[in-house]
Amino acid sequence: MSSDDLRALQAMMQQMAQSVIGQEEVVRTLTLALLCNGNVLLEGLPGTAKTRSIKTLAQVLEAGLGRIQFTPDLLPSDVTGSEVYRDNQGTSELTFEPGPIFNELVLADEINRAPAKVQSALLEAMEERQITVAGKTYPLPELFMVLATQNPIEQEGTYPLPEAQMDRFLMKIAVDYPDSEGELGIVRLLQAEEGHAGPTLEKISQSHIHNARQTIQQMTVAPAVEQYLVDLVVATRQPDKFSAELAQWVDTGSSPRASISLHRASRASAWLNGRDHVTPEDVQSVVHPILRHRLILSYDAHADNITADTVIDEIVKLVAVG
Repeated sequence: MSSDDLRALQAMMQQMAQSVIGQEEVVRTLTLALLCNGNVLLEGLPGTAKTRSIKTLAQVLEAGLGRIQFTPDLLPSDVTGSEVYRDNQGTSELTFEPGPIFNELVLADEINRAPAKVQSALLEAMEERQITVAGKTYPLPELFMVLATQNPIEQEGTYPLPEAQMDRFLMKIAVDYPDSEGELGIVRLLQAEEGHAGPTLEKISQSHIHNARQTIQQMTVAPAVEQYLVDLVVATRQPDKFSAELAQWVDTGSSPRASISLHRASRASAWLNGRDHVTPEDVQSVVHPILRHRLILSYDAHADNITADTVIDEIVKLVAVG
């Protein structure tokens, strides 16, 4: 494990925390997703610094940022790009005009304000890191990450994301309001920025990200810890084996992608904590953002105001640590 890479990532988190006040868990989870080469869905009410978090990350990494404002009239070609006719010395020819998806970081702002046809334009990019237009495949940048924001589904004018797309997000981050101390810091920070006296963000080389990813890929996980994380996921599919209450809450459990993601994120968490091995505490620290969007709750759960986080809390209590 390179201490330089670890220090660089910790410095990146500190840089972001100076600009995104009161959202330390959001900053940490975004960093873990970046280390895992995964995509992130941020859900929260308007004004909770979702977009600011993503812009700050792009600034610190000096990464190209593409922004897509999702609206009901958006077309898939507005996301991926399209072939257009151009005049080349008197001859018309088709050339590909890349869309905003061809950036290192892609902000899909208010993704649930567009219908499913447009949302699905991101699927190939998120899973395979490439885009196919008119039968031709175009690779995306080596550092590529979709960071989508959405308002809660209860808000008017929103479309639920299809389960297939939700499953392709490595993590779903629940962005809550800051506490009063954090909000006071936000007010003062924004006043300072009005006078161009905000924090100066130091840049972090992207090579540290790539080095860390290689280290995390090679990290071994003890069989008992692997069994524990798989048991957590399987419990979402067989809740009746643990409690009648849990069985009443869960309609559909998580797919094998959840186990793969939990394994990867647990390794990243251990690395970020300066260890070369994974503990059950690493698994527990990432289980909520990994599973909360991969559970379909029952009607009874919704009627009783039971959230996915409540279900995950119960699963963590009931599943034995190996």
